[in-house]
Amino acid sequence: MSLVDRTEATRKGPLKLILVRHGETSWNQGHRIQGGDSDIELNETGLEQARRLGAFLENEPVAVVLSSPLRRAAATAQVIAGRHGLQVEIDQRLKELRVGDLEGMSYSNLRTTFSQFLMQWWQDGGTVKLPNGESLIELQERAWNVIENLLQKHKAAAAENANTASIVVSHYFVTLVIILKALDLPLHSFTRFRLDLGGVSVLEFRDSGARLLAFNDASY
Repeated sequence: MSLVDRTEATRKGPLKLILVRHGETSWNQGHRIQGGDSDIELNETGLEQARRLGAFLENEPVAVVLSSPLRRAAATAQVIAGRHGLQVEIDQRLKELRVGDLEGMSYSNLRTTFSQFLMQWWQDGGTVKLPNGESLIELQERAWNVIENLLQKHKAAAAENANTASIVVSHYFVTLVIILKALDLPLHSFTRFRLDLGGVSVLEFRDSGARLLAFNDASY
């Protein structure tokens, strides 16, 4: 089954989806695990990244800006949306992966304390739940529901709104699982990707499926 109905896609063109990872926080700077239960705000570097993102995306014809409710994502989204005179739409399903017992842990302690588990989790492709957290499969299911809603709205939209883009501001794993689902790639492929803070990726959904037009663009 195609992602976009063939007749509608031909009449109105593709849906352009711009995926943005939030800017830097003090936890990113300090190399600490920052999952869905940590609501850390942007630091000065992150705020500057958000401002540059806003300028970088200013000329995109944007219809909607969606964001995770976590402050690091929402603040990034607000700067982007402000350039387009739009309000940010918050969606709880865009929260980062719940990492449970790993939350707030330093990368060095993580490798020491959870080395054996992480090796299994890495090799398993994320189907195993993190201790007191969730699995990548669970994350992908909730995040993809957001994208399906955007696709349905695009199909139902008037033809004159067909060339506008949708922007989704979220997190590392949220962005990756959306891309993998769109491209019909297995979850274990996430180990082959790296996404920088403030990285911009672009998907295009046509009747024949999805294409990745850009990945992790931080050229701005």
